[in-house]
Parts: sequence; C-alpha cells; structure tokens
Amino acid sequence: MQDDTNALAVALFSEILTADQLLRNRLSRVLPKGMEISHFSVLNHLAFVGDERSPAQLASTFHVTRGAMTNTLAKLEWAGYIHIRPDWDDARRKMVAISPAGRQARDQAISSIAPLINQVVKELGLDRVRTTLPVLRDLRIRLEDE
Repeated sequence: MQDDTNALAVALFSEILTADQLLRNRLSRVLPKGMEISHFSVLNHLAFVGDERSPAQLASTFHVTRGAMTNTLAKLEWAGYIHIRPDWDDARRKMVAISPAGRQARDQAISSIAPLINQVVKELGLDRVRTTLPVLRDLRIRLEDE
C-alpha cells in the first residue's frame, strides 16, 4: 500500500512540475517583448488587489526571497510599470503601486496569453478544469502552510 501511495505521489508531482515548465515556456514566448513571467505576475497581482504593497509583502505572496523581489521590482520600475515610494509611516519600508503604463502592459500581456490559456482550457474541457481546480487549490494551500 505504501508503494502505491509513493508511486502516486511521485507521478502527481512529476506531472505538475512538467506542466509548470511547459506552461512557463509557452507563456514566455507569447508575453510582450521584454516581459518575463515574474514581471507579469507582479503587475497582475497589483492590478488585482488595487492597492499598494511593500516589497516584503510581494516577496511573501510570490514565495521568493526579498532579493529576488527587489530585482524584479527594479526592472519594473525602470520600465515605468510601477511606482515605488517611501512608506510615510515607516521610513525603512517602501510601498509599490502599479502605474498607468504598468496597467496597460498587464492588459497587453493578458491579451497575448488569453488565446493560449483559453485554448488549453477548451481542449481539456470546462468540466474537467472545474473538477481539477479544487484539487490544485487544496494542494497549493497545503504547501503554503508549510
């Protein structure tokens, strides 16, 4: 019984890791020139939450180091996609907000990836995707708790 569980677990994580790599490769090819998946992810998050976030909050949200997030934010700021300002309550912190140019870049990225992801969902079937989402969400939540 343990061998069956082990084999199932290895197969599950192998499929997820392979699907992640394939999806990242395909998304990278259709994103606007110069935009990386990490850039899109941060812009999409900031657009979705509609409020400022600190670099530490963003690093926590994306499960990356503060250094990695600082690097991503520097590139986004250089492109004019975000504004970084001092936190008026704590001078040691900074706050990040999406700029109008960043919102436009995010919208352009959504337009460029929508055909790809919509096609994948169509090929899999809406019912199968709806059935799979709760399992993937539960997996993510369990992994985040660690």
